[in-house]
Amino acid sequence: MNSSQLLIPSAAAASPATYQSQWSSQQNNPGTVVLASVLSFLAAAISSAGGVGGGSLYVPILTIAAGLGLKAATAFSTFMVTGGTLSNVLYTLLFLRRRGAGGHGGAGRQPPAIDYGIAVVSQPCLLLGASAGVLCNVAFPEWLVTALFATFLALATLKTCAAGVRRWRAETADLGRAPDAAGDDGAAAEEEALLGGNGGGGGDGRCQWAVDLAVLVAVWLCFFVMHLFIGGEGAKGALGIKPCGVAYWLITAAQIPVAVAFTACIGHQRRKSQAQHGVDQAMSVNSKLDELPAYVFPVAALLTGVMSGLLGVGGGLLLNPVLLQIGVPPKTASATTMFMVLFCASMSMAQFIILGVQGIATALVYAATCFVASVVGLAAIEGAIRRSGRASLIVFMVAGVLALSAVVIAFSGAARVWEEYTSGQYMGFKMPC
Repeated sequence: MNSSQLLIPSAAAASPATYQSQWSSQQNNPGTVVLASVLSFLAAAISSAGGVGGGSLYVPILTIAAGLGLKAATAFSTFMVTGGTLSNVLYTLLFLRRRGAGGHGGAGRQPPAIDYGIAVVSQPCLLLGASAGVLCNVAFPEWLVTALFATFLALATLKTCAAGVRRWRAETADLGRAPDAAGDDGAAAEEEALLGGNGGGGGDGRCQWAVDLAVLVAVWLCFFVMHLFIGGEGAKGALGIKPCGVAYWLITAAQIPVAVAFTACIGHQRRKSQAQHGVDQAMSVNSKLDELPAYVFPVAALLTGVMSGLLGVGGGLLLNPVLLQIGVPPKTASATTMFMVLFCASMSMAQFIILGVQGIATALVYAATCFVASVVGLAAIEGAIRRSGRASLIVFMVAGVLALSAVVIAFSGAARVWEEYTSGQYMGFKMPC
């Protein structure tokens, strides 16, 4: 499998012996670790600024600079994505919110950086789609996956660039009309209008935040337990379930009703909450996102998950452009994407640890490097936005990461396809088991 950073590793996990053989080939060469750490620092800073996990950049770095095999690099990348996204989320929650609370005075309330409503309603379908995509990844030939990935990234780059240009022009017009107004205030007002202030600092907002977080943890645990039971390729599950047996497929299929039940309950509860507070919402700025049909975010998350599992990348690289196209403001799209990827990457990391991946100490060094680099990248892009008053810089960073990932994945995928062709390997469709 050609995974670069999986949402769910059940179909990509290799046996502990595989990781041991791939890890032992470079564990005695600290120079490769230093080189890979430097490159990973740069990749993590760029990815964090753009609001994506960075797995599509980490795996080529680990395979080329560190000399790891593809499966070991995939495992290590989950540590790195977890470290980078954790740093990004903590910085967003602890520093940006505090700065927003004191930086605008009484002029207005800082809009929420992370939209927990989007995260909680999207996460079940995102994980479900990733499971389906992983099965397709196993069955599809390498050349088809590489072609689909390159095409998707090229289209996503073009559409994201177009969205960035439109936003840049709108910001230019706003700055021209009010040259004395602070850029951040204008951006904050726009995001406030788009989001309807659902992340405010009142008591109800804090209560809803706690409920959403509890639901996300429950979803995480449910999917983690199911994938722990069924295990992965070359590794049995916790109950010794036979891969591709009856119990395996029953547990795999059980993800569908679980995801549907979670999504339906979450959607019903949010509609009920909105009805109870209808008077307050009518008096405030209406949320443009709330006017979208209820199925938009679950369906978008499902399709994103399928593409993530099929193409073998983390959700951030695909989810952020999708949220931007739906109409979520750049700052919120970036922060919400990193928040969701944290849950996905941490699930993968935990399963790789249970499967007995070798070299955890080195993986933690890479993760710590990405943790620090993520703060540097996020602080740099925030400073640039404050000075210029242009949130469109985030959109252009996303487009840049997409373009860079397209080039890296296209060339590395083409190299693997050529190797398969010259060695006479079978290059057609395969059964998922």
